[in-house]
Amino acid sequence: MKGRLLVVDDERGIVIALKGLFTKEGYEVETAESGEEALEKVKAGLFHVIITDLSMKGMSGLELLKHVRELDPACAVLMITAFGTQRIAVEAMKAGAEDYLPKPFDNDELRMKVRKVMETQLLKREHNQLLEQVRLETGVFENMVGRSRAMMRVFETIDKVAPTDVTVLIRGESGTGKELVARAIHFRSPRARKPFIAVNCAAFSRELVESELFGHEKGAFTGAVARREGKFEAANGGTLFLDEIGDMALETQAKLLRVLQEQVFERIGGNQPLSVDVRIIAATNQHLEAMIEQGKFREDLYYRLKVVEIRVPPVRERREDVPLMVQHFIAEACNRFSAPQKQLTHEAMRACVEAPWKGNARSLKAAIEQAVILSPGAEITAEDLFAGSEPEGDHASTPSSPAASDNGESAMTFREAKEKFVGDWERDFFVRALRATGGNISRAAERTGMYRQSFQQKMRELGITLADIGLAPTHKTDVN
Repeated sequence: MKGRLLVVDDERGIVIALKGLFTKEGYEVETAESGEEALEKVKAGLFHVIITDLSMKGMSGLELLKHVRELDPACAVLMITAFGTQRIAVEAMKAGAEDYLPKPFDNDELRMKVRKVMETQLLKREHNQLLEQVRLETGVFENMVGRSRAMMRVFETIDKVAPTDVTVLIRGESGTGKELVARAIHFRSPRARKPFIAVNCAAFSRELVESELFGHEKGAFTGAVARREGKFEAANGGTLFLDEIGDMALETQAKLLRVLQEQVFERIGGNQPLSVDVRIIAATNQHLEAMIEQGKFREDLYYRLKVVEIRVPPVRERREDVPLMVQHFIAEACNRFSAPQKQLTHEAMRACVEAPWKGNARSLKAAIEQAVILSPGAEITAEDLFAGSEPEGDHASTPSSPAASDNGESAMTFREAKEKFVGDWERDFFVRALRATGGNISRAAERTGMYRQSFQQKMRELGITLADIGLAPTHKTDVN
């Protein structure tokens, strides 16, 4: 069997002719003589490709397309259009149709189009089945790890929304992997070959974030020596990820709302409307509902962003995933640092599962990377994971491990000591990276596998400044 095909047309003669044509091609063919009948058949069973007339009595082909996209986003829809309806057919393409063919159509051309689309559909579904099999066996889904019920819900939602163009709001604490969710949605969508552009709204002032998003014309403000395209233009055809959307100024929120509603914006200092085709995915770790009540976030923008909401659970709510995450992070770190494969001792794994991980997956990953570098042998101990040593010269700082303290910590239980020092090793990790690069934040971020803006945000969270650790900024932008 080459695939399942549904032919939809309110002209019985065309339905019979197309069924005969494609049955000979080896497809399993079903027919419907109205959009309503076709919709019931889509609800009842799987189809790889649907061929539908655009203009029909009752439900139109365009309306059918929209319903099919909701029921089965993976199904491909081909439109057959009457003379003079090509403009509507283009609208159908924008709404998600795979292709269209004007009447009177050539049977050979239609056969070739269906064959090409069907082959693509079958390959996609086979690929997705293989990915699902790998995910079930390894617990890895688009670089995210988990088999817990909470993460399974996240993965299922990603699979449902990825083929559509709906706006998604991702919520979760810092370090839970919100950008990974956004990337998974993008790379599982029809926009996968187009750009994925991420913008951290918390990293810029209002003036800078507007320039970053919308671009500016030459002379728009002091320092604007040339025209500059913004992230919306850079992401045209793809996905724009707006991280920390709760930190966006109200004035910028109003401009963003216009782009979401009309897909049109203007560069700063310009008056020419620019059209873009961009999918928006936003993320926040803030309570937007409370911000709306306080007048700090626009309610209309909130509902425009929250078409679909995905909540990424913190590590403490999915501790059963920690062993899988540990194995995944160890493999990544050993590969990245060209280190021999390592594993945690039983005590270290238990410590990982029980640790609070206030920085969530990000802090767990940082601890594993530190341990891979510091552990002398093939086994990683709890002391390797939670080593709180400062670089040489800072002798007044935290002892090298909870057990090594000479201030009474040696009398603590391991859990008590671990919880006391869990924040220290994370701060020390970033301090060591900065010292190793002489205070160059860009290089330190690259060294730790982070984006520069994320690295700076983490410095702010941990209260790290270059001056406090005796370093001078290497660039003006490194002043913090």
